[in-house]
Amino acid sequence: MSSARTGRVVPVLAFTGIVVSLMQTLIIPLVPELPGLLGASSADTAWAITATLLAAAVATPTVGRLGDMYGKRRMLLVSVVLLVAGSVTCGLSSSLVPMIAGRALQGLASGVIPLGISIMRDELPAERLGSATAMMSASLGVGGALGLPAAALIAENADWHVLFWTAAGLGVVAFLLVVSLVPESAVRTGGRFDLPGALGLSVALLCLLLAISKGADWGWGDGLTLGLFVAAVVVLMVWGWWELRAKEPLVDLRTTARRQVLLTNIASVVFGFAMFAMSLVLPQLLQLPTATGFGLGQTMLVAGLVMAPSGLVMMATAPVSARISRTRGPRVTLMLGALVVAAGYGLTIVLMGEVWQLLIASCVIGAGIGLSYGAMPALIMSAVPVSETASANSLNTLMRSIGTSTSSAVAGVVLAQMTVSLGPVTVPSQNGFRVVLAIGAGAALVALFVAAFLPARRVARAAGRRLSGTVRGGAALVTVTAHRADGSVAASAVAGSDGGYALSALPAEPLTLVAVEHPVVHETVPVGAGLTQRHDIDLVRKERP
Repeated sequence: MSSARTGRVVPVLAFTGIVVSLMQTLIIPLVPELPGLLGASSADTAWAITATLLAAAVATPTVGRLGDMYGKRRMLLVSVVLLVAGSVTCGLSSSLVPMIAGRALQGLASGVIPLGISIMRDELPAERLGSATAMMSASLGVGGALGLPAAALIAENADWHVLFWTAAGLGVVAFLLVVSLVPESAVRTGGRFDLPGALGLSVALLCLLLAISKGADWGWGDGLTLGLFVAAVVVLMVWGWWELRAKEPLVDLRTTARRQVLLTNIASVVFGFAMFAMSLVLPQLLQLPTATGFGLGQTMLVAGLVMAPSGLVMMATAPVSARISRTRGPRVTLMLGALVVAAGYGLTIVLMGEVWQLLIASCVIGAGIGLSYGAMPALIMSAVPVSETASANSLNTLMRSIGTSTSSAVAGVVLAQMTVSLGPVTVPSQNGFRVVLAIGAGAALVALFVAAFLPARRVARAAGRRLSGTVRGGAALVTVTAHRADGSVAASAVAGSDGGYALSALPAEPLTLVAVEHPVVHETVPVGAGLTQRHDIDLVRKERP
């Protein structure tokens, strides 16, 4: 791809990611008004938020796998179309059912960010990939931070339907930009879609997230809540059994069990748990009345404006995250980001009495999120074959979402138990907020601890090492990947139509080549540590299942 076109692809994909992430905060200013606007109870209108969460959880891993199989740009466009359709549905709604349906359609677009990262891996030169993927990953937080003040401004000055028409318009712009400027990747796995695997994972996630998000309303000891948790565990066990035996699984569990992928996903769950405390605590502290003794009595718009700079900080730290990952490795970047987030929460615990103090705290936390979000896709992509990039990144995004959902439930329990009276109503106490912030800081430190066990970056002992050769006997797309001794990926390439492949800038250490002709994996003997080598690969037909 030309450098001019490359320069356009990155901002287009980042813009699309921001548009999708806006859907998470778009409805927040309307939440108190929804029962009156839709003629339903507060418990029923809460489904306008829950539906988006559940739809996103189902769509993210499925769309990632479909992107690997049938084209990442194609699935990205499908996701944006769903966002526009959902926004239009909400814009036309005046009752509960179409609102929930529209919000679910908006949630189905959540796979855009991992798809965008995967397109970047396929299309961008190596020297630009780190900063570009860091920016794309940070767009998840940027959209959430910028969406709150924008949504509050529109909600206070116009009919509430304008929120959704604005979202639809942004979606159309994103669609046209992607069609015009983003190429379709030639890297595909092909094969058949694992429908039983997709259904099984969807059912398990629906049960798990429904229990987490509704447990506080139903009661954590209620039979329905406990039944959903048990169902989630049972279905996940059956799903795992199926995936290990499927010829073309939705999720390659053997790949996800590699140390680097597994620990990154665990750290992502914990980090997702940590980051949500900011979104939950700071707006409430800003909007609670001054009569509480600790509330700052600000409007939703002011609260959004205080939170907005954190999104800009996330975007600004994306290139910093890439630079640290390039020089010290993404493991160090993730650890540093977790440490900064923990420090930001610690700062907020002692400094929450003024608007400017919360502004500084949110920016510190935003910087930590930007650093960590940039490191996660780098860790994932360096450990999986190029043909599995979208599905692996989608799974990592899902792990973060599970963390944030769990954090919301835990924080809700804490704040419901630690309250003070304010006339006829009760509100969360200052100590309750401090406990939630402390839990967030502790979760960030746990993420730091988990990240410490990720494989350290290996520094090449000689420059310019290259492996090349010919893949013989391949009948379809063949991906050749060089693995280090710890299983992490040093480089990956797709063999050409003549079977030729080349891997460059390899570390000068023993490596193992893995040739993937989907769905069969053929592993060769290890290759030595010479500077330049040729290694031909034969795909043995009798090994096919």
